[in-house]
Amino acid sequence: MKINDNYDLSSLMVNYSAALKILKTELEILSDEFEYSHKYNPVEHIKCRIKSYESIMDKLEKKGLDKTIDNIIEYVNDVVGVRVVCSFLPDVYEIVNIIQKSKNIKVLYEKDYIKDPKDSGYSSYHLIVSVPVNLSIGTIYVKAEIQIRTVAMDFWASLDHKISYKFPEPNALPVEVIEELKNSSDVIKQLDKKMAHLVGIVNDLDIDKD
Repeated sequence: MKINDNYDLSSLMVNYSAALKILKTELEILSDEFEYSHKYNPVEHIKCRIKSYESIMDKLEKKGLDKTIDNIIEYVNDVVGVRVVCSFLPDVYEIVNIIQKSKNIKVLYEKDYIKDPKDSGYSSYHLIVSVPVNLSIGTIYVKAEIQIRTVAMDFWASLDHKISYKFPEPNALPVEVIEELKNSSDVIKQLDKKMAHLVGIVNDLDIDKD
């Protein structure tokens, strides 16, 4: 159901809030079911947020778009954001696979920044999804972004955000800081690979015992 320009912004945010609750619950259910079936939970924790009004307006401005309700719905895909943090690298793709198979979450777009990291060194798996929200007026479909990453990737991204926050102007980050962040990202990547290898060895030992 299309929401027109005269639709109140606060009502739109209620819809986003509902979508966040539904998406978080769905991911928790999928995680719990996986743990029950496999005796292992790949999810360390789930973080959720809704973009602030200021952030939404900033995004529209950066895209060169008018600040309308329709443009928010059509072009701002990450008003609802959910971050799934996993223990190990293989867990990331396990969660992606689970989401892709879900009948309650429709994947619209995905980008693997783990296999193809950003120039900054940022790594994560991004999904833009559509979530059905049942309202008194009928069912609407709300877009949301899911980021899936390892604990190590989340650690790096958190520090990168804090460092970059100190340099708000475009291209203001010193070159030496950029290089160190990229080097740190490479170290994180190697750590994730080593930990994935280690957990594989442990799993093989468990199989041998059986």
